[in-house]
Amino acid sequence: MQLVGREPELAQLETFIGHLSDRGGALVVRSEPGLGKSALLAAAGELADERGVTVLRTGGVPSESHMAFAGLHRLLGPNLAKIADLPGPQARALSSAFGLNEDAAPDLFLTALAALDLLADAAAHAPLLLIVEDVHWLDAATTRVLGFVARRLEYEPIGALFAIREGHPTRLDDANLPEIKLAPLDTLQASDLLDTHAPDLGPARRRQVLDVAGGNPLALLELPKAREPEGVAGASVLTPPPITDTLERAFSERLSDLPEASRASLLVAAADDGGSLNEMLRASSAVVGHPVTADDLAAAEVTGLVQVAPAGLHFRHPLVRAAIYRGATTADRHAAHAALAAAHADDPDRSVWHRAAASAGHDDQVAAELDEAAARALRRGAPLVAAAALERAAQLTADEGARGDHLLQAGEMEFELGRSDLALELLARAKPLVRGERDQARLAVLVEAADEDSWSGPDRVAAFAEIASRMADSEEPEAALRALLTVARSCWWGNPTQQTRDLVVAAAERLAVPPDSPALIAVLACTDPVKRGAAVIERISEKTPDATGDPAAMHMIGTAATTVWAFDTALPFLSASVEGLRAQGRLGMLAQALVSQSWAALHCANGGMAVSAADEAARLARETDQARWAVAADLVRATVAGERGDFDTQEALAEEAEAQLLPIGAQAMLALVQFARGRGAVAHQSYAEGFDQLRRTLDPDDVAYHPFVGSWGLADLVEAAVHTDQRQAAEGYLATLEALAAATPGPLLLAMRDYARPLLAPEDQTERLYLAALGSHAANWPCYRGRLLLGYGQWLRRQRRVAESRAPLRAAREGFDALGFDGLAQRAREELRASGESSGHRAPDLRDQLTPQELQIARHAAEGLSNREIGQRLYLSHRTVGSHLYRIFPKLGIATRGQLAGALAAAESGGDVHSVADR
Repeated sequence: MQLVGREPELAQLETFIGHLSDRGGALVVRSEPGLGKSALLAAAGELADERGVTVLRTGGVPSESHMAFAGLHRLLGPNLAKIADLPGPQARALSSAFGLNEDAAPDLFLTALAALDLLADAAAHAPLLLIVEDVHWLDAATTRVLGFVARRLEYEPIGALFAIREGHPTRLDDANLPEIKLAPLDTLQASDLLDTHAPDLGPARRRQVLDVAGGNPLALLELPKAREPEGVAGASVLTPPPITDTLERAFSERLSDLPEASRASLLVAAADDGGSLNEMLRASSAVVGHPVTADDLAAAEVTGLVQVAPAGLHFRHPLVRAAIYRGATTADRHAAHAALAAAHADDPDRSVWHRAAASAGHDDQVAAELDEAAARALRRGAPLVAAAALERAAQLTADEGARGDHLLQAGEMEFELGRSDLALELLARAKPLVRGERDQARLAVLVEAADEDSWSGPDRVAAFAEIASRMADSEEPEAALRALLTVARSCWWGNPTQQTRDLVVAAAERLAVPPDSPALIAVLACTDPVKRGAAVIERISEKTPDATGDPAAMHMIGTAATTVWAFDTALPFLSASVEGLRAQGRLGMLAQALVSQSWAALHCANGGMAVSAADEAARLARETDQARWAVAADLVRATVAGERGDFDTQEALAEEAEAQLLPIGAQAMLALVQFARGRGAVAHQSYAEGFDQLRRTLDPDDVAYHPFVGSWGLADLVEAAVHTDQRQAAEGYLATLEALAAATPGPLLLAMRDYARPLLAPEDQTERLYLAALGSHAANWPCYRGRLLLGYGQWLRRQRRVAESRAPLRAAREGFDALGFDGLAQRAREELRASGESSGHRAPDLRDQLTPQELQIARHAAEGLSNREIGQRLYLSHRTVGSHLYRIFPKLGIATRGQLAGALAAAESGGDVHSVADR
């Protein structure tokens, strides 16, 4: 296809399509209206057909923007019969999304995974090209699914092309897809196009069209067909109106002389673009009061602006539809929508939105039907559509209290979807309308949770603790407990007064819920980890991790354990939560559980799990609009990078985290940044830097102050202070650590205390404290055990007990090699060398050659899972899993799947290349 001025873009698309048999991907074509997005995608479709690539098409339709998964249903239409071939959970999710069953609403991303697998299966026979027009008008559920799919096409023979109008934000914007941006044609290109399609224009009229069109191809094609303005003798307009207004007027002029039945039919079609021809004719007949047939559309078709087909009437360009709809009177629009509501009586979702569009004022009946539409959307896993229905119901509801309730529900849904800005807007509109103390408290807590600037505000925490306390006396203890969870998290991050903490704890303990309720345990732990830590640990000790149980409950218990410094206890619960959430396909909560798991693994010195979980969590959190959780995951990766000596990665991640946290006021999370930097510095004996970074987390006057995160670095601070001759500071930090460990038996606190004590002990007590620590709490914490062994070996060598020093130093070296702590491992080697024993460098770890995602896939494959089972766990298509394994095998030096377990086991053993004792 020849497109004047678009040769570079056509060449790019030709290359893109030509590579689909080797690799997939996605491209966004973005421009102002009329610059040729549709023409370019049509050309891409022709190129695909020529190369044997199967093309699937869909597009946004304004009248379907509130119909859940309408665009996705059109895209997958040719393959819907294959839904039954998908794994059970995926088949049920996609069937539920399309209203084919009555199952409970699935997580939207399980539906997205099902769509990806359906497309991947179809692409097994021939490469696919997905062409998606007018993304800005797609229903929100479809857009989110397509964003999920687009991110995962790299290893699939699938390409996706998306056309988006400039200035219209969409959910695809967050996918960071490569873009083709169309600019207006230059003067020479515009002249060539105009001369080709309108060669008979006079010079003055030609100059006027070129001036007004401004390089817009659609304008260059359509303006010559418009009537020439009277009284201007073809002169150029000095201040032409916006091009869309000019085009719409040109389109309207070409349709103004049509018969009444034709014009009515066009308005009905404009109000219901995408409806069938029979439905359109039935509605048109109702508008004009007599039967309208396809013959009445012939005159409209002659204009060249519309095309009549058995499937319906299609507009040549979206601006044609806009011109017709905007040119109609309000009364005519309402009549068209009312007729369409009746024509679509057998489709309650489409019908109710037309009834809503036909309503000029309050209509409680339509509002009630929108409530029902919202409930149906929730059952199909489309909360975005449900929120929109509730918001429109609020506009149509006469009663202020009911209106406030609708807005409150819609705001709650938007918050749960991660769209805090929209949630706050809806809640602000609901505030003066909400009745009843319980709902007012519920609204206030939602505002607290959704407000991006509310973190780390002790005054706000106190105010909302008072609200939550009133909710505790309500008749709905579970709802009050959910509200208290929000307040409790604010207590952990916000550093309120002890009086406020006591208020929240008292409110929680008044609730009529079982004392072992996971949510209650989490509230107590987050609200006051010091005073309630012992009780929390005791209640958790009576529970057992269960991957087949409630994964949300497992996550709350695991989170509670991490809050009271029991990371070792937390890890099994969080791992159970991750597995359960994977099985249920709850991607948003899975991202949170993975973040919690990664921090617990980090503190337990399981760097492999920490990085793997954090890498996946960061991707999923961003995909589900949970920016803070993504930052928290990145800071796990930063901490591990620092511990392993990769300071470039550590600092890049830390700087990016600061750049994201400071603008949103999440200053308490800056303590995580300081911890990441300080831990890496101390691990590599950069004690002065480590001290400066970590001390900030415990300085109340510092922006990065956070007493609980700061406590994680207390042992590092003691060590750094000792090695920088700041004994008084070291003694102060040890005293803080001793006091915390005395107040609550958090295992990490006890291990850090036992590690730090020998560093400041008198010479005659040092050995006793080292040996006591090695036989007590620190023995279960590999990082602190290794550091104790290193410190003890160093102390023995300084005491001239050289031969005795070698055993602990050797054990320290082996432990640090296994953990990947290269700085500490090198320190142990240096000490061994000084004792007369040499040791080789750490053997290359084959795991270092794999990305975190590749390592996850390799481990699952080694466990015997199939590619499809792995894909279900990691939200990838089974073909993508196979492509990853194809790349993993050479990296591990193996040729078959059966060799994976042995290769990974060998990699995990670590060790020296050689170790020679000089005796």
